[in-house]
Amino acid sequence: MRIMWSSIFVDDQEKALQFYTEILGFVKKADMPAGEFKWLTVVSPEGPEGVELLLEPNDNPAAATFQKAIFEQGIPATAFAMEDLQKEYERLNERGVVFHTSPTKAGPVTVAMFDDTCGNLIQLVQG
Repeated sequence: MRIMWSSIFVDDQEKALQFYTEILGFVKKADMPAGEFKWLTVVSPEGPEGVELLLEPNDNPAAATFQKAIFEQGIPATAFAMEDLQKEYERLNERGVVFHTSPTKAGPVTVAMFDDTCGNLIQLVQG
């Protein structure tokens, strides 16, 4: 058994696709019509056959409420791992990403958190 997809709620799928590909550097994997929305996924270029991140519309009131609540509480919706967090932090800062926390040691890991412009806080983790 393995994880195939993981979802993240977004307030606008096209805006999310632009941010996750053009700013973060992920690659679009699937883009299929699904009613009024799309089945829209991105993958890491470092693992294109790995887990797909589904950019899930928050059109469902429960999803929108959940997304807003965890954002307001400062809870990240998901986390991305990397080998050089400081380098990634600097790269994303140059691209205008708004960080809520700069790289910070947290026990055996270093973490930072940013706003994905689509209603989520995303944590970066090295360690």
